[in-house]
Amino acid sequence: MSHLIKGDKAPEFSGINQDSKQIRLSDLRDSKLILYFYPKDFTSGCTVQAENLSENFEFWHSKNYKIVGVSPDSADSHCKFREKHNIPFELIADVDLNIAKAYGVYGPKKMYGREYMGIMRTTFVIGENGVIEDIVKDVKTKEHSQQLVKLLSL
Repeated sequence: MSHLIKGDKAPEFSGINQDSKQIRLSDLRDSKLILYFYPKDFTSGCTVQAENLSENFEFWHSKNYKIVGVSPDSADSHCKFREKHNIPFELIADVDLNIAKAYGVYGPKKMYGREYMGIMRTTFVIGENGVIEDIVKDVKTKEHSQQLVKLLSL
C-alpha cells in the first residue's frame, strides 16, 4: 500500500466515468483537483458528502477547482447516483481498485468489531502541476467543503 504525502506527485490514473468515458489525471491538469475517494454510492455518509460538495460546486468552480469522486461502484451505479442526487461532477468507477490502491486508500477497516478490506474515505487536493497540495483523511461528510475551505485558507 502506498503512503502518499503532501508534496508527492499524484499517481497518474485512468478510469471510466459515469458515462463510460475514459478519464485520466493528465486530462484534468487545467485546474486544481479535489479527488475524493468514498466507499459506496447511495449509502448515507457517501450521499451526504456528495450533496455537500454539489451544493458548493459553483464556489469550487469559481476558485478553478474540479471535483472528481472515485469509488469501486460501476459506471451504471455512478450514473444513477448522479441523477438521483443532482451531482454536477464526475464519478469514476474503480471496480478493480487500481486507483484506490495507487493512492493508498484501500486497506483494512473496522466496523462493529469486525475487520474487513475497504475504501478509506480520503480526499486529495492536487495542483495543476500534478503535485499533492493537501490530503484529508478525517473527512467530515456533512461539511466537507467547509473543511476544505478552512484547510486551503480560501
